Amino acid sequence: MSLESLLDSIASTPLSPDVTLLRQLVAAIRPEKANQTHVATNRLNALIFLLKSHPHYATALGNYVSGLVSSRQSVHLFTDTGITLSNDFWNAAWDRLMHKFLPPLVNDRYLRDVFGTVFNKADDYIWIQGIDDAVWFDLIQTTGIHPDAPELGSEGFLDELLSSLQVLSYRITAIGLEAELVRNFPAIERHESPFLHQNDEINAYVHEFRLWRAGHSVAHRDSRHVDVLLTQCEDIIKTIKRTSSSNGVSVSLTRLLLRASESITRLRHLLELIEAPDREKAMQTGVRLFKELVCADNRKFSMRELMRSNTRLLTLQVSEHAGRSGEHYVANNRSERLSMLYSASGAGFIIAFMSLTKLLFGKLLLAPFGFAFFYSLNYSLGFMLVHILHFTIATKQPAMTAALIARTLDRSGHKLDELTGLAVQVIRTQFIAIAGNIVAAVPTAFVISLLWNASTGQHIVSADKARLLIHDINPFTSLSVFHAAIAGVCLFLSGLISGYFDNNASYNKIAERLLQIPAMTRLFGAERWQRITTYIGNNLGALAGNFYFGIMLGSIGQIGLFLGLPIDIRHVTFASANFMIALAGLDFVLPWQDWVDSILGIFLIGVANLAVSFSLALYVAMRSRDVSFRKSGELVILLWRRLLKRGGKFFLRNDRSD
Repeated sequence: MSLESLLDSIASTPLSPDVTLLRQLVAAIRPEKANQTHVATNRLNALIFLLKSHPHYATALGNYVSGLVSSRQSVHLFTDTGITLSNDFWNAAWDRLMHKFLPPLVNDRYLRDVFGTVFNKADDYIWIQGIDDAVWFDLIQTTGIHPDAPELGSEGFLDELLSSLQVLSYRITAIGLEAELVRNFPAIERHESPFLHQNDEINAYVHEFRLWRAGHSVAHRDSRHVDVLLTQCEDIIKTIKRTSSSNGVSVSLTRLLLRASESITRLRHLLELIEAPDREKAMQTGVRLFKELVCADNRKFSMRELMRSNTRLLTLQVSEHAGRSGEHYVANNRSERLSMLYSASGAGFIIAFMSLTKLLFGKLLLAPFGFAFFYSLNYSLGFMLVHILHFTIATKQPAMTAALIARTLDRSGHKLDELTGLAVQVIRTQFIAIAGNIVAAVPTAFVISLLWNASTGQHIVSADKARLLIHDINPFTSLSVFHAAIAGVCLFLSGLISGYFDNNASYNKIAERLLQIPAMTRLFGAERWQRITTYIGNNLGALAGNFYFGIMLGSIGQIGLFLGLPIDIRHVTFASANFMIALAGLDFVLPWQDWVDSILGIFLIGVANLAVSFSLALYVAMRSRDVSFRKSGELVILLWRRLLKRGGKFFLRNDRSD
């Protein structure tokens, strides 16, 4: 149906409460693709031209829209749409999942439900936000829609706005009384809470405003005092977020703070709309609120939006903890680089024995679950031992240093010189760590193989097993690079797990609570138990990350075997140690082509391990900080130039430009 036909239908029944014509009008303006904002703008301008050319169309459309709004309850639209619900995260996720299959019932009496049927495409907000505000202003002025219009007067739309103010204010008060908020900001109990006081001010404001609108001789108060109290509430929220870096945070607290922030923002917008000094200011606020409501309504069933909004602060703290750990993975001078080389060599030494242990477990007659259990036990205990001895596994670095780079991006304002220096230090340290791991793992595996053969008269692995190990790292005849990418995902997940448990230890005061167990104090003694709990509090994340990383590495291959899928893991240091053990099993007789393929395979396994874990960790860290780095090409060019000019110094030592 054309725009003119729709306007004819509206003009024939300008006071109809039926929303069908408005839905068809929006559909006529909606572009085929949401990002075609120029198409939507042209169609809306065409509508405005028709309205200006035929004033009776404009009057009819204004009356029609005003009648639709005034005949329905608007409070829920302003207080629910775009505001995080009070139910917990998992219930919210379940509701959204169910709504994908069974949409909620539309109640025609509520403007919120009608609003959702008019803008019923999940990407409507894209073209609506893409249309310039001036075009929307022109439409509003042409139709004459305004909060002070007779259909939207004090007994209708404006009264709904005032009621919405009170509902939002009561909700903010309830949030201020939540035990979790009080726990994270105890000072709120010792002083007059702005969360409570703002409600008194809002109620007084609404009462006097209604009397003033009714013509009573009452001085209408402004909202400046309310604004001060809302600012104090926001300051408390910011303080809790700021201290969460040391105190930790939970999903429930994140959801509580998000609900409070959204309610305060919406309350401010409604106050701006009510107190607009002139028509132009009212239109600016109204259009901004309209776009906000469309966006929120379109995304109300989005699982991605739920995850993003409700876990952002938690993700930030997880990556923040990982970022602080990442500082220990960046060597800034010769002494720190030597220390990193020693630390990485110690890890390589232990990994060589872990490779031996896994190969010995592989000789047992077990079901897939048994292999998964013993492999996981070997990996988990080995990685935890590496951490306890303060050694470094090179492939664990990217998940930590990526968060550090994201934090530097956030703080440096995307200064390429500062970021380039950090990137050089990270690459240099990563190179030293990998070299330390491999340089220690290879000779250790070689010595182990010789000693095993000398003491038992047999090789650790048979010739067939040795050829299989060589095949498993060949990038041309096996899926070694793909399996290395899977290991990279595991490395990334272990970094998140480490950050999560560090955050959890801080938020739930794990060390302090353990210290209060009387039985443990009697068993170990007060001083020793305090040292143990302090160590647990400081290292719970690292230990948990290494433990679960071991489980992932030990079980993925068996899961793939059970499901009949070609999934497994390849880790550069283990691949190096296995290669040396396989060489010994073949009496060091290997064609030169296999030498080249194996060395290339180990190199590509290392690249896949590092690239996948670093990319995923950097993506999550940057998303958690709302950082969008668009100058990555310039950074790569700067790094490449520095590599070409000072190749040796780039990897081994500082130069003046670092």
